[in-house]
Amino acid sequence: MPYLDLPTHRLYYRIDGGTGEKPWLTFCNSLGTDLSMWDTQVAALSDSFQILRYDRRGHGRSEAPTPPYRLADLGGDVIALLDALSIERTHFCGLSIGGLTGQWLAIHAGARFDRIALCATAARIGSAESWSARIDEVKANGLGSLVPGTAERWFTPAFRAARPDAVDAILASFAATSVDGYVGCCAALAEADLRDRLGQVANPLLAVSGNDDPVCRPAHLKAIAEGVQDGRHACLPGRHIVNLESASLFNTVLRDFLTAAPPCA
Repeated sequence: MPYLDLPTHRLYYRIDGGTGEKPWLTFCNSLGTDLSMWDTQVAALSDSFQILRYDRRGHGRSEAPTPPYRLADLGGDVIALLDALSIERTHFCGLSIGGLTGQWLAIHAGARFDRIALCATAARIGSAESWSARIDEVKANGLGSLVPGTAERWFTPAFRAARPDAVDAILASFAATSVDGYVGCCAALAEADLRDRLGQVANPLLAVSGNDDPVCRPAHLKAIAEGVQDGRHACLPGRHIVNLESASLFNTVLRDFLTAAPPCA
């Protein structure tokens, strides 16, 4: 299996779509998931893109260095992976903490990226107090105690009833996440606040929200789209894991954004 060995941890990654002249597209997961959360996107888009996915530090098959982590650490992992694979430029699509990572990358390494899609995220997710409470709960009780509430926040009742297989697979990856990895990322979320820096983002940007997402509401994504230099907002049916709940619409919107011709000068 493909791994990248870094000084403090090992990252697992996967490439789909073959090689050749197709542009690169990098996916970045939400908190408590692994790279399989993008399976439906890979199936739909690998005909047009070389797709890079990876498990964030402390998630999936990647190792968890000692927490806490910072948002710069998460962004640095992406740059290290691109460097190791000799990927000079790539499109980027991240969800939740993956979307915050995408914002950091656009601000600090925008030249390495083409178009950026930020999904079910915000420039500031939650508060330091809420993430501190989450860290205390996970340290005391493990991730299993969070599964019922996570299911409710991430998926509508209708989707949970219609696709229990898909929901169970996502929740299984959540429950299997390393406590150190989860806690470390919660620490990164506790201090991450990019609201005052959105204006520095020059990449064409698509912000995608779930219309019933209680975690990152449509207003949060609209604020990102309006705060960057070249942004647009799309609101789709669903809650937090909108790429799965509205997979077909999501894939169409994402493909259209990534393949649209640039505006005339």
